Amino acid sequence: MKHIAVSAEHEYRVHLNVHFEGVLNEISQSHSKVFVIAPQYIVDNYHLTQFLHALDNTTLFVVPDGEHQKDISVIDQIWQGMGEAGLTRSDALVAIGGGATTDLGGFAAATWLRGVAWYAIPTTLAAMVDASVGGKTGINSHIGKNLIGSFHSPRGVHIDLRFLKTLSDRDFAAGLAEVIKVGFIRDSEILDILQSHNNVSKAHEVSEELIFRSIVVKADVVSQDFQESKLREILNYGHTFGHAIEKMSHYEIRHGEAVSVGLVFAAELSGKLLGLKEEVIELHRSILQQYDLPTSTKMPFAPILELMRSDKKARGSSLRFIGLNSIGSPHWLEDVTSDILETTYERIAE
Repeated sequence: MKHIAVSAEHEYRVHLNVHFEGVLNEISQSHSKVFVIAPQYIVDNYHLTQFLHALDNTTLFVVPDGEHQKDISVIDQIWQGMGEAGLTRSDALVAIGGGATTDLGGFAAATWLRGVAWYAIPTTLAAMVDASVGGKTGINSHIGKNLIGSFHSPRGVHIDLRFLKTLSDRDFAAGLAEVIKVGFIRDSEILDILQSHNNVSKAHEVSEELIFRSIVVKADVVSQDFQESKLREILNYGHTFGHAIEKMSHYEIRHGEAVSVGLVFAAELSGKLLGLKEEVIELHRSILQQYDLPTSTKMPFAPILELMRSDKKARGSSLRFIGLNSIGSPHWLEDVTSDILETTYERIAE
């Protein structure tokens, strides 16, 4: 078992290679009441109802699948459930699921009684390396993704690698997009590992190392800049464009698939504005395509631009992006014009 410390509004640890059953048992012994949220497929595939029934102080709330759970109507139902369960400030919430579930669970915990303890048990690669770590919580609005939220760190993140065995190749590859992002902004060894393990099956063999390396980078960045005053924005490399096309697809595109296209867009933008070398831009395409991740889009540019204007990193009318000077050297791009964005888009449009 490995542990990675994260310093935020409080210090907590990411525990890698645990068994979730033991974790739930420990949490139930540490709090009078525990409110567990999980999507139906986790409840069914891991016999969660039967297991929690043996822990007489837990309440299970089943949430919808995917991004559809990050809706104001769902959070309202969760608040009602927490009230009916009598959850107090000495109690806790546990979110078991992918990144959408940990985003939702963290936000529910942040807003109930102005903040109760919560724990993340991520079940997808994307959630393990990104969503569950860092204390960003939130839900979506009709304007855009993750625009309603708060910073509220978990008391612990517990990663059970057994969950990865049940992921489809598509879902595992989507998680690799977030790993690849980390490789480009900070840890180039990740890129070397992924190039030498050049398909999903082989990447599974080194998943623990990839997860560990990705979390170490995120923990370091978050510990220096918890509330994203500047440094933490580097973790959003590829996300401004990615979030826009994810929203346009009505979340039919996986988050990681949208980020994959966003990474290529950000690389092309970096080539135009920062002189990023062409071979590094092409490396983005080749390593993503290696894992059958998309690198282009057919979506029209005008609505993408409007969605990017509502991105959290925008300041007034100014559009801001994270770019790269070179591998491991991210750079902030301020006041990027719509003309530059459109000509960059043309390089990734099908």
